[in-house]
Amino acid sequence: MGVTARARLPRHIAGMPHYVRTHVPGGSFFFTVALLERRRSLLTDHADTLRASFHQVRRKRPFTVDAIVVLPDHLHCIWTLPAGDADYSTRWRLIKAAFSRSLDAGEPLSARRQLKQERGIWQRRFWEHAIRDERDYAAHADYIHYNPVKHGHAARAADWPYSSFRRWVAAGLYPENWAAGDEVQGLDLE
Repeated sequence: MGVTARARLPRHIAGMPHYVRTHVPGGSFFFTVALLERRRSLLTDHADTLRASFHQVRRKRPFTVDAIVVLPDHLHCIWTLPAGDADYSTRWRLIKAAFSRSLDAGEPLSARRQLKQERGIWQRRFWEHAIRDERDYAAHADYIHYNPVKHGHAARAADWPYSSFRRWVAAGLYPENWAAGDEVQGLDLE
């Protein structure tokens, strides 16, 4: 009749993951969101659909996309939420759902996803980081805009079409040649 020691432990200690999300109402957050199958290129193949999914959710639950890069299998972005609002999880759930609904079904599904009636497009979780200050914001924006170069998708940040880089250049936040050529211009990676 005894209960094992493991069974008495809190779930996150007994082998179940325990995710604690940061909630900062009106805060800015860096996110990484990835496809379940990292070898697929759904995000760039269906960039207009992804953009429409963002717009659909932003109409009902406003937020600002400060910086973004969309790569074939994952994306990074910085959002700023409205004052008093810290619910980015619902926004991501709605964006993922809208994008998934717009694509034809047929991807392979695990037994668990079949049981939960989930699509096999996105990883269930996403990674978030609450932006602490201006330096942290700038470092994450640099990371976002350099990502296509880092992954070999473009020789220069300006060459990647699925990014907010050109918007930042137009706003005077980056020079056009930032992250260009053999010697990266204006990027301190140390």
